[in-house]
Amino acid sequence: MRVVLLFATAIVSLAASSSVRAEQPATPSGPVSFTREVRPLFQQSCVGCHQPAKQQGGYLMTSFAGLFAKGESGEAGIIAGKPDASLLVKKIIPHEGKPAAMPKGGLPPFTAKEVALIKQWIAEGAKDDTPPMATTVVDADHPPVYLAPPVVTSVEFSPDGTLLAVSGYHEVLLYKADGSALVARLVGLAERIQSLAFSPDGKSLAVAGGSPGRFGEIQIWDVAKRKLKLSQSVTYDTLYGVSWSPDGKLVAFGCADNTLRAIEAASGKQVLFQGAHNDWVLDTVFSLDGSHLVSVSRDRSMKLTHVATNRFIDNITSITPGALKGGLQAVARHPKKEELLIGGADGTPKLYQMHRTKKRVIGDDFNLIRAYEPIPGRIFSVCFSADGNQFVVGSSLDGEGKARVYQTADGKKVSELAGLKGGIYSVAFSPDGKTIASAGFDGMVRLSNPATGALIKEFVSVPLAKK
Repeated sequence: MRVVLLFATAIVSLAASSSVRAEQPATPSGPVSFTREVRPLFQQSCVGCHQPAKQQGGYLMTSFAGLFAKGESGEAGIIAGKPDASLLVKKIIPHEGKPAAMPKGGLPPFTAKEVALIKQWIAEGAKDDTPPMATTVVDADHPPVYLAPPVVTSVEFSPDGTLLAVSGYHEVLLYKADGSALVARLVGLAERIQSLAFSPDGKSLAVAGGSPGRFGEIQIWDVAKRKLKLSQSVTYDTLYGVSWSPDGKLVAFGCADNTLRAIEAASGKQVLFQGAHNDWVLDTVFSLDGSHLVSVSRDRSMKLTHVATNRFIDNITSITPGALKGGLQAVARHPKKEELLIGGADGTPKLYQMHRTKKRVIGDDFNLIRAYEPIPGRIFSVCFSADGNQFVVGSSLDGEGKARVYQTADGKKVSELAGLKGGIYSVAFSPDGKTIASAGFDGMVRLSNPATGALIKEFVSVPLAKK
């Protein structure tokens, strides 16, 4: 694949809470480096609103040349050698007792030391010290070019059953639900897309991903307009397990810094931060009324958090060593009950009640309702049917994938999906319960009949370039 994004090389490291910023040295020693010192600040706080998919104010900050261009105001963002005359500097400092105009979206303002760093870089001539590298612009007009199908990490049906969202590289592809046509390509900054979730009303699509080891990103798209409404950089690594609150106001996700977070969908303001996990948080789901948030992690636990207070409530699963045979990868809530389906390293789907009704005893697994027949390999994805009567799980073992449908109430195996190849990393029930979408390592999307497991249709997840 020949796609590289200029700002993807920026190394971004946020503090544990997005309301706190790391301090810079009081006085930069020697010339300020754009690559090492300035660009990470822009990546962290600016490019979410000033990228090709969301060019706020007509100002683009994902290319070096764009930093010096004039936006809708008619003023140049940066004027080399003249920091006080540069519009960018004017926007990031307070004026007459009023807070700085930028950044927006609930992000913390630049510290005085960070402003001084940026101003010194501009005063020194605003030089680009980026090492030479091959770059290709990636945006809606220049979407990724694929020579082979990419690994698919997430598929998701829209609530009305008309669309199927599929993860790609730097993008989400929207297909008609029957796979008959590609209807849109939502191209953003994040190289890796890990998780997709439609809002309860289907009007928005939340995307969790990022560029590994550099930055995580939450995107929120207007589905009808195919427009990026929000891009929020969070932490220094890829984000996982995105989910919506039932009222559509909050978006939750897991992080590779072991934290669970949630933001306001409209503003991007962080409203929940929980650090009770001690390994990557890989999936999330809200309670039926949105008052609680459930998270699963590589640390072999499923935890319950009270949203309003950010308070850790309980380990839903047993925390006794050996009770769980490996990390947890996926969680889904029953559509009508406070019951949680999980899957992970041991390949055994398990159903838990959300709230403990008995005092904890060392070694107990009281919340466990049922453990189902194991499936070979590690479970990467779980999904209930809309009525909750059935669920599907997808797994991978030694390059081979399985996906099975079970009855929720008694654990009876309904079917095993036929025609799968390679590890299965995502499964999804259509709203009418008549179709299951599955995808994974081989880059194919397969639509199957849940009652029989028969393959209905398969198609390549992305348009392929001619070799």
